[in-house]
Amino acid sequence: MTLTDRIEEIFGDRPIRLSPLSGGCVGEVYRADMTDGSKMVVKTGAAGSGLAIEGAMLVYLAKHSDLPVPEVFHAEDSLLLMSWVESSGSLGAASQHHAADLLAALHTVRGDQFGHETDTLIGGLHQPNPKTQSWIDFFRDHRLLHMGHEALQAGRLPRRTLARIEDLSYRLDEWIEEPEFPSLIHGDMWGGNVLVKGDKISGFIDPAIYYADPEIELAFSTLFNTFSDPFFARYQEHRPLKPGFFEERIELYNLYPLLVHVRLFGGSYVGSVERTLDRFGF
Repeated sequence: MTLTDRIEEIFGDRPIRLSPLSGGCVGEVYRADMTDGSKMVVKTGAAGSGLAIEGAMLVYLAKHSDLPVPEVFHAEDSLLLMSWVESSGSLGAASQHHAADLLAALHTVRGDQFGHETDTLIGGLHQPNPKTQSWIDFFRDHRLLHMGHEALQAGRLPRRTLARIEDLSYRLDEWIEEPEFPSLIHGDMWGGNVLVKGDKISGFIDPAIYYADPEIELAFSTLFNTFSDPFFARYQEHRPLKPGFFEERIELYNLYPLLVHVRLFGGSYVGSVERTLDRFGF
C-alpha cells in the first residue's frame, strides 16, 4: 500500500499531491494537498520511530494548555497526520512578545510531581520521565546523568567528561533551588519548532513535554538564539525570574540540550559541554 493509499484509508480523502518538507528527525515529512483544498502534514518513520509518542504529546498540550499546536488526526508508531499550520515570518520583537505570553501561560500549568505520566522523546531519543518529588534529583538523574551515559555508550562523549558531569551533578544544589511547583513545558524550545505568521506565533511543533522547572525551557530558548531581550522582558512581566538565572543557571540547564546534541552528533558539542564544566570548576 502506498503512502497516498494509507492516508486515504485513514482520513477518508486522497491527497492530490505530497510535497517533501525539511525538518524530519526520525523520518520523512510531507505536506499533503487534499482534494477539498485543505493541507495536512504527514510524518513517516520506521518501526520504533516514536511518532505515536509525538502525537500523544501534541494531544496532551492541546488538552492541558492553550499553547497553539497542530491538531492530530492520526498517530501511530510509523505515521503521524496533523493539521497544517501556516507560517510566513521570522521571530521579531512583536512575535517574541507573543511567544512570552504563550509560554508564561503554559508554565502556570501545574503537575503533582516532576516528570510525566509517560516517557517522551527529544530529537527522537528516549526521554525518561519517572515522577519525582525533587526537581534537583530529577534534573540530575533523568536529564544530565541519563543523557551523559547515553552519549558515552554511543561513543560520542569521553569517559573523563562524563566523570566531570557526575561530579557537577551531585553539587547542583549549590546553584539550583527547588521551584515553587512543577510546570508543564514544551521541552524542545528552539527556532525550528516555533512557527510565526506575521507578528504572532502560529504554532509550536515537535514537543518533548514533561513537568519541570520552567527555567530549563527558558535556557534552551537561548542556546540557538531563538529568543532574546524582547522575549525575556515580556516573560518577566508575567513570571519574574529569580536572581542568578542569566549569570549561572542558564548554562547549567543548557547542559541537557547540549548532551542531547552530543548524543546525536558528537563533534563540537563535546567542547561546549566541557567549557560549561570549566566555567563551574569541574
